[in-house]
Amino acid sequence: MPQITFYKHDPIPLEMHKVRIVQKLNLLPTDERLQKIKDAGYNTFQLHNHDIFLDMLTDSGVNAMSDDMEAAMHRADDAYAGSESYFRMEKTLQEIFGIPYCMPAHQGRACENILATRFVKPGNCVIMNYHFTTAKAHITRVGGHVEELVKDEGLVSKSDLPFKGNIDLDKLEACIKKETPENVPFVRLEAGTNLIGGQPISYENMKAATNICKKYGILTVLDASLLQDNLYFIKTREEGMADKSVREITRMVADLFDIIYFSARKFGFARGGVLLVRDRDLYYSMEDLIPMFEGFLTYGGMSVREIEAMTVGFVESMDMNIISQGPQFVGYCVDCLDKYGIPVITPGSGLGAHLDAAEFVGHIPQEQYPAGALVCALYICSGVRGMERGTLSEERNADGSERMASMELVRLAFPRRVFTLSQTEYVIDRVKWLYDHRELVGGLRFVHEPKTLRFFTGVLEPVSDWPDKLAEAYKADFGPEQ
Repeated sequence: MPQITFYKHDPIPLEMHKVRIVQKLNLLPTDERLQKIKDAGYNTFQLHNHDIFLDMLTDSGVNAMSDDMEAAMHRADDAYAGSESYFRMEKTLQEIFGIPYCMPAHQGRACENILATRFVKPGNCVIMNYHFTTAKAHITRVGGHVEELVKDEGLVSKSDLPFKGNIDLDKLEACIKKETPENVPFVRLEAGTNLIGGQPISYENMKAATNICKKYGILTVLDASLLQDNLYFIKTREEGMADKSVREITRMVADLFDIIYFSARKFGFARGGVLLVRDRDLYYSMEDLIPMFEGFLTYGGMSVREIEAMTVGFVESMDMNIISQGPQFVGYCVDCLDKYGIPVITPGSGLGAHLDAAEFVGHIPQEQYPAGALVCALYICSGVRGMERGTLSEERNADGSERMASMELVRLAFPRRVFTLSQTEYVIDRVKWLYDHRELVGGLRFVHEPKTLRFFTGVLEPVSDWPDKLAEAYKADFGPEQ
């Protein structure tokens, strides 16, 4: 997706594909949206898809597949063991990453389960630039703990720094010395830090961090779920990378790590997961866990149709015209919101636009989940479903107290090749209206709170009648049918 120059129009993202299959959308009237969010326990995960206008909850498993991906699904070899679909995928991944051993799993969190089960013992410390919810949950489940060492600049909402996902190298080495190398089973770097705005990590930072790990004999693991976005930013933002191809940069990154895993619900545009392992003995130490938790080693709990689609998706993820659409759409959305004075994480990332709820609704105490409240308010005022990425997404401390998140964000994800520019403009417009009426938004409290990953299935209620007042104000401006 090159940066197209227009003769008369201001520059806008220009899709490098055409739409041939469409899915009907449904925009409920305001009062019905209000009732639906009440029925969902003020948890956007519990909404029915039929009741959503634009689903910006996630970019995981909801990306549009290409005609080549759809066609590939028809040649799937539906064998329990030794499927040719697997071997086609294995060969493609070996060509792209240069890593010999490939273990399929049904999605990224299944890979995290394998890694935690194999490597993490009670009391171990896993170091990360920043955690992801399921990665951390698997580690704490087996008795480990996580240290997040993203550079301080990564937690600053507004900036123009190109790589806010970088790990603090001084803190990394100090943490290894404090914990001792023997107590650090691996260091995990996330390419595109999901919970702090999808911000990328630079190649040079990854190289320096993995060199420190090699110095102390510590395994290095890359979560490559958001790698395609990160590749785009390395190529467009990092010095000396502009002339390198996406494949060249991918191999340079891959050569740094012992293990790479990813959710193909993100990387590859389909629905699956993969663990790539460089060392044969490491591979042998994990291979029995795939049949135990996932399925046989040549399907890993996935449909072979998905494996065929993923394989084509991996190749498409090496095409700059394809992987650049997400970052450009997100960048356009972020720039427009920023011009309106709306608190949003800058610069734009590849995952989605992230509203800074701590500033957007700063009158709501953090104990009342401002990001959770804001994402519900946005649904009431637009039919747009976003995702809370803040304290609600954390787990409580051992003593029952809240673990306050470093940032309170509302993620408006951009599934790849799904939304049009006019739909993006609608989102921008409704966020602007909500920002101008932000004083009407109040907090939430739990009615039912699961112990682990509570943001998925928890039930909440408003601390006052603020949702009704917000709906009335919206209807006064737009009428009851919008």
